[in-house]
Amino acid sequence: MRRRRESLIKEDSLLDAAISPLLTDLYQINMIQAYLDHGNTDTAVFELFVRSLPPRRGFLIAAGLQQALDFLENLRFSSADIDWLKSTGRFNTNLLDYLGDFRFSGEVHAIAEGTAFFASEPILRVTAPLPQAQLVESRLINILHFQTLIAAKAARCVLAAPGKLLVDFGMRRAHGAEAALLAARASYLAGFAGTATVLAGQTFGIPLFGTMAHSFIEAQDDEMAAFELFARARPDNVVLLLDTYDTEAAARKVVTLAPWLKASGIAIRGVRLDSGNLVALAKSVRAILDAGGLPDVTIFASGGLDEDALADLLRAQAPVDGFGVGTSLTTSSDVPAIDFVYKLQEYGGAPRRKNSDKKATWPGRKQVWRRYDADGRMASDRIALARSPAAANGAESLLDCVMRDGRRLRAAPPLDEIRVRAKRDLERLPEPLRRLAPDATYPVEIGADLVDLAALVDRRIHRS
Repeated sequence: MRRRRESLIKEDSLLDAAISPLLTDLYQINMIQAYLDHGNTDTAVFELFVRSLPPRRGFLIAAGLQQALDFLENLRFSSADIDWLKSTGRFNTNLLDYLGDFRFSGEVHAIAEGTAFFASEPILRVTAPLPQAQLVESRLINILHFQTLIAAKAARCVLAAPGKLLVDFGMRRAHGAEAALLAARASYLAGFAGTATVLAGQTFGIPLFGTMAHSFIEAQDDEMAAFELFARARPDNVVLLLDTYDTEAAARKVVTLAPWLKASGIAIRGVRLDSGNLVALAKSVRAILDAGGLPDVTIFASGGLDEDALADLLRAQAPVDGFGVGTSLTTSSDVPAIDFVYKLQEYGGAPRRKNSDKKATWPGRKQVWRRYDADGRMASDRIALARSPAAANGAESLLDCVMRDGRRLRAAPPLDEIRVRAKRDLERLPEPLRRLAPDATYPVEIGADLVDLAALVDRRIHRS
């Protein structure tokens, strides 16, 4: 009985993991112990950015800020958390007392969700007492990295299939429950029309899409009977799966069935193809439907699709109206990770910088300035010190203050508002990036003030 109770406790902790303050790396707590022991509690400034863009990612889309701010506002250690930390024997009373009273009291500047950004550009800046700013590192990277990763993948699909209905089909192969839910959010804000993940509909109000599985067809003795049963059970938006057996034969059954259903007030809205040569099958199915008097029945395709497959289908003029994108989206399978980092840029009022080989950082609090050309397209970005207003020269600043004293400055924007921003930024990308050209780059300039400050920090370090 005791073993069963312990098992239930462990299962409950898995469900609560997303909001647990113990979802962090041990070295964060180790450092906080040392900071407290030595009185290192002055104000620190950390910035989160991507060191370099991986292949096939000419740009990224900022996503996950709202969940990051939720995390910071609600970060608390329960008495059970403190008791467990105490039981490990690793930590002193001063740390346990500090964590028992912990509240994030810092300030956050961030790039708005849905904004396109590039390497070295900070998308989040945390200004807080050093132990606080240190503690939140791991989870902030965890939240912002994942949604940004998926939003960038989704944006590539949107650009590859302009004007097409795109739906997230990837929940079943996402890496866990939170990943499935947040992938639906990230893909929607990047321009997908909706998701098959029901909880995302409840949580975020994302439109839900779903048809049927092959098992429904197989469970009946007759394919046409299966179509009719499903249509009568779900009469409002009937989409029938055609490729359980013979795809073209199934399309002809749809033509036969459509008038019977119409007499009952039920219209077949679409059909889905999930395997085989999608170009050839879409063309033959379209011909069958059109010849049968069903030109308004749409064709939806799924099954192992990514942005390359979408582009290939459009180039081949496959008559497909929409696509379900699954595994490649929710796992970002071609680029499953991005080099997101969270680095100390200032402490106690003095600029700080890492200067190791291939991992050097630019010191100080920074701003990103974006310039546009005469057509409204992004022309170049400049990273400069935040205190240098002269860096603007008519450019748009990307980082704004979104949290002060540990509280949001404004309510979270609606997800549809974030979608509008993402759509705008995708439209403003230079044409090579919009075409997903593999060698496309974007100019990001490092301000002279940052170069000078880095040299000053290096001289100080060498003297020490």
